[in-house]
Amino acid sequence: MPDAARLVAAICIGLLGYIVSLQIIPLMPESTDFGYFVYVNAVIGVFVGWTVMGKRAGRGLAAAVNNGFGGALMLVLWGLFIHSCVQMFDRAMANWYNGAFQALLAIVKFMAEYGLVMINPLVIFTLIAGGLLAGLFTEFAWRTWR
Repeated sequence: MPDAARLVAAICIGLLGYIVSLQIIPLMPESTDFGYFVYVNAVIGVFVGWTVMGKRAGRGLAAAVNNGFGGALMLVLWGLFIHSCVQMFDRAMANWYNGAFQALLAIVKFMAEYGLVMINPLVIFTLIAGGLLAGLFTEFAWRTWR
């Protein structure tokens, strides 16, 4: 059921995905074609905020902090998974893999490679601070507009 907490969570985590995406772009090689990278991550953030964080609002302040960190973690995991699947699919269409198992292993490999790129102090701090603020704003919205 739509409520203010879900909307605020979706906006906050979507904004966090947008900001972190802009911070990741300079960390990648210059030849990388990003396409809709920033917008896809923002949409993933909106989806995660609405489904994961919004329904867990209203359980107290400590739970709000955990909710925010969980939302940021889910944003990272879903982002890594979706972008790794897209990379694997592009390579699969060019016949890089001999079977489905190799393609599935490639998803895990790409997730690990992209995850290593994200190990940057600025990106990690932004995810932690953004998750904390998103959790607190979501809890505030749940308490204010029930």
